[in-house]
Amino acid sequence: MTTVTRARRFGLLRQRDFRLLWIGESASSLGSAVTTVALPLVAVTVLDASAFAVSVLAAAVWLPWLLVGLPAGAWVDRLPRRRVMLAADWASMAAFLSVPAAALLGVLGIVQLVVVALAAGTAKVFFATAYRAYLPSLVEGPDLLEANAKLQGSEQVANLAGPGVAGLLAQLVSAIGGLVVDAASFAVSAVCLMRVKHVETVEPRPRRRLRSEIADGLRTVLRDPLLRGNMLYGCVANLALTGYQSLLVIFLIGDIGLAAGPTGALIAATSAGGVVGAFAARPLAAWLGSARAVLLGKAGLAPAGLLIACADRGAGLVLFVAASIAIIAGIVAGNVIFSGFMQSYVPSELMGRVSTSVQVVNFGAIPLGALLAGTLAEAFSVRAALWVMLGVFALSGLILLASPLRRLRDLPAGRMTGEEVSGTAGT
Repeated sequence: MTTVTRARRFGLLRQRDFRLLWIGESASSLGSAVTTVALPLVAVTVLDASAFAVSVLAAAVWLPWLLVGLPAGAWVDRLPRRRVMLAADWASMAAFLSVPAAALLGVLGIVQLVVVALAAGTAKVFFATAYRAYLPSLVEGPDLLEANAKLQGSEQVANLAGPGVAGLLAQLVSAIGGLVVDAASFAVSAVCLMRVKHVETVEPRPRRRLRSEIADGLRTVLRDPLLRGNMLYGCVANLALTGYQSLLVIFLIGDIGLAAGPTGALIAATSAGGVVGAFAARPLAAWLGSARAVLLGKAGLAPAGLLIACADRGAGLVLFVAASIAIIAGIVAGNVIFSGFMQSYVPSELMGRVSTSVQVVNFGAIPLGALLAGTLAEAFSVRAALWVMLGVFALSGLILLASPLRRLRDLPAGRMTGEEVSGTAGT
């Protein structure tokens, strides 16, 4: 059974190194949440971009997972993870600062926004991979569920505030101002990481061909039914949700007729679901069992997303907010629980490669979802594209129902055994 630790007053926040990591990630998450609205707003309000151009912009953020995701996992397993995160923070800051600089010079265009999205996406690949591999060395196994809950909880609070900040900046100054906030947030994250005293131990291992090391991670995931089922679900769910999200700003502004400020505020309101999901994860895992809680969050609440396509002015916006809160809460709760399981289950020396193997499939589908949604919106309408994307998301939970997850109350505890690792990874 997965261990669910008893809540302590402030818990892991009493530990200096974790607190620094948490503060830095909270600041970075706030900036990234601002960007999710500010970057499309720059494209729509400053450059008068089309729905397809906005969807290309959304796809560009995730395309690096397909291009460098697998080798990034092998490289991260060879390097000190904190240094990788620091390099990613500084690279992201430089990318976002280039947008206001180009705007001041009068040379800003949609091509530059796509390049910035690609650069920031590449930095995110390395940061996210290193972060997932670094956390188990900073936090003991029984505390991983609490650590993930706190980090994802603060991320969801940032998601709650970020779009509203972006909309407010767009009205008071400009949408470009939101990208300055994002750049500053990465600087805060880097400074916090530099102050962490924990010395990470990178286990030496024989250097092998990069292709062989990548294959180890892929085989580990493909031959483990729990990891494989969650990966396939994530692929389909991310394809559908990113297609929907890539059109969200243009749907609320163009179809429903909201201004930039109310659009940011409305998206912020839906992010409350993430806060609920992050803080509900631990009690749900204790009450239902960790496996059942994942199944409820990811499969049970997915059909509520169909109500989003019914959104309109007035009462229709209530449906939009309620349905968005429900599906976001379910996804976040499921992710908190399953992330803690993976970090305590997969051997540390394989964590980077296993993490990227899962994420390349999960996030690699995202550009396709954004482009598919943009194509459907151009061919039919934005609302029709939302119906298709949200319908696919509602069906994605069937993948988990077909996996061993439906027969379990709790996810397995402890590391994979030597036999499981050698049998699955071929190391």
